[in-house]
Amino acid sequence: QVQLVESGGGSVQAGGSLRLSCAASGYTVRRNCLAWFRQVPGKEREGVAGICSDFGLSYYTDSVKGRFTISRDNAKNTVDLQMNTLKPEDTAMYYCAAKDSYSPWWRPETYNYWGQGTQVTVSS
Repeated sequence: QVQLVESGGGSVQAGGSLRLSCAASGYTVRRNCLAWFRQVPGKEREGVAGICSDFGLSYYTDSVKGRFTISRDNAKNTVDLQMNTLKPEDTAMYYCAAKDSYSPWWRPETYNYWGQGTQVTVSS
């Protein structure tokens, strides 16, 4: 049984940093793709960053490029999201997701497994 457990969310002022971590069990993080998504009420779930394949190729949505970094630790079986220079518009529930196939990383409907989410709130 695959489980993804997020941690590291919280409240921070604009310009600050947070680091989210996703611990996977029953799933090997260097297999296929894992990604971080975020969602605010009334809006669609948005792909924030993904990391795929044995080579650890990483992908980002335009709004976080240069500020967020996704990484994985194969030994610990975790995927982290370092978020710097946070903005109020980054406020959302953040979810870790994993899939069993290769497909566009930003498409939430292609992911098989989801964590329960961790809230990130950025105040101005």
